[in-house]
Amino acid sequence: MLDRLRPLFPYLRRYWKSLAWGGVAVVLYNVIKILIPLVIGSAIDDMQHGLTEAKVVHHAVRLLVIAFFAAVFLYITREVIIGASRDIEYDLRNDLFANLERQSASYFHTHRTGDIMARTTNDLAAVRQLLGPAIMYSANTIVFTAAALPFMIRISPKLTLCAFVPLPIASVLVQYFGARIHRRFERIQAMFSDISAKAQENFSGARLIRAFVQEEAEIASFETANHEYIRRSLYLVRLMAMLWPTLEFVLGLSLMITLLVGGHEVVEHRISVGQFTAFIVYMVQLTWPMIAVGWVVNLFQRGTASIVRIEELLRQEPSIADDPAATDAPITGDIEFRNLTFAYPGAPPVLHDINLRIPAGTSLAIVGPTGSGKSTLVNLIPRLHDASPGSVLIDRQPVRHFTLARLRKSIGFVPQETFLFSETIRKNIAFGRPDATMEEIEDAAGIAHIGTEILEFPKGFDTMVGERGVTLSGGQKQRTSIARAVIRDPRILILDDALASVDTYTEERILSGLRRGMESRTTVFISHRISTARNADQIAVLVNGRIAELGTHDDLLTRNGYYTSLCEKQRLEEELSVTT
Repeated sequence: MLDRLRPLFPYLRRYWKSLAWGGVAVVLYNVIKILIPLVIGSAIDDMQHGLTEAKVVHHAVRLLVIAFFAAVFLYITREVIIGASRDIEYDLRNDLFANLERQSASYFHTHRTGDIMARTTNDLAAVRQLLGPAIMYSANTIVFTAAALPFMIRISPKLTLCAFVPLPIASVLVQYFGARIHRRFERIQAMFSDISAKAQENFSGARLIRAFVQEEAEIASFETANHEYIRRSLYLVRLMAMLWPTLEFVLGLSLMITLLVGGHEVVEHRISVGQFTAFIVYMVQLTWPMIAVGWVVNLFQRGTASIVRIEELLRQEPSIADDPAATDAPITGDIEFRNLTFAYPGAPPVLHDINLRIPAGTSLAIVGPTGSGKSTLVNLIPRLHDASPGSVLIDRQPVRHFTLARLRKSIGFVPQETFLFSETIRKNIAFGRPDATMEEIEDAAGIAHIGTEILEFPKGFDTMVGERGVTLSGGQKQRTSIARAVIRDPRILILDDALASVDTYTEERILSGLRRGMESRTTVFISHRISTARNADQIAVLVNGRIAELGTHDDLLTRNGYYTSLCEKQRLEEELSVTT
């Protein structure tokens, strides 16, 4: 059991004072609780020698005082131990989230969001119950049993032995059912992760499901998964339904033996009626802790199964991290790819022998067919993926020479897939600059040619965009994303097909706004439009992961290659659109 709890030791050490004080409160509570049967027994024996109102009041007051102090220490026990479990849950949740935030993009490509959410909610709750109620009730049971046993032996060793004879049966039952509960709960949690992942995918892809009229199919699929989850949960319920009544039967058997043997002891005058009553009260007080053992076993098995799942997240090391010698030196924006060949894990190379330099303050446009590796190439600059050492350089230094924080703070990145948070437009634009003034936010929105449209909304910049920016059009989301990148005033600006959802007129207005600041920053465009690429200082044509052509717009037109054919094709499309 201790080995299973080992991942929690650092957190337990952090709150050892609270847990120690909780332990003291447990001991004091049970020591005081032990006095109740003794007072009842002595009261009965006392009243057999003459019943008076003074005696009744005297013994009632004694019981009231004992009950009051027992209640005080029970409150302290619950307040301290349950409070410590909540504090540990708080720390665990923060550590889990922080570690997940440090993971590279590839981690979330290979791990389902629903599974991660299940571990950070359902599993975390199971661990909290292990550290709170399970520990508290276990401590109460152990301390009370250990403290009551000497008093019970003092009353009658024979009666104590007979009363505890059935308890080994309870121990065997607990071990048998405990192992099965642990295995079953692991399967239930895995199934819960599947259901969470399926629900998350359906909520995120709600519009796609409706577009393909797959609502009924998805409902049926979810119902199947949900039915399997319920089936597994009901099996666990049946286990618990068998464990608790069985434990109650064993305890009932113990009470029956106590009554038979104890009654005989009273008849034979070996113990008094008061002593027998005190013994019965001890047995009754032990009934709930013993029954609670079944619930505690359930909590322990659930908690230890969840600890394993949570530890997997806590021990997950980021695949992309700072080198020990990384520096926080400022970046000017000179970018170079040197003999770069890159492949995703388990896949053939996506980029082949890329040699390219983008001097600081200049612009580069990258064009090429779909799947040629354009997005992969620019993702290597902020180390969203890691290339081989020395193949990507910033300011003539390997990109790993800089800390991730310094590198990414120096880059304004507009990814191909636009993502907006369920926040106001103002907060989305200022995401990378929480301290930005309203004037700076409006200026960034103006450069992205979205400011006028935002002001037309009823709440302007305080308009909520909804989950993933659902209330905005595709073009509005892209322009908001551009404003979010521009407001950081980065040394390097990367636009990964960021103008695909806007018309050519809006595109020209945005590019005009961006050009005002291009002199001081390095700009990299990915685009399928010649209108976006033509004014760049360099244009790289990427085909099948290789640089097929490199030069200015005019240079490439004279080569009669892919770029020339792309220009001709788009010119023809424009002419046809005009005539129609």
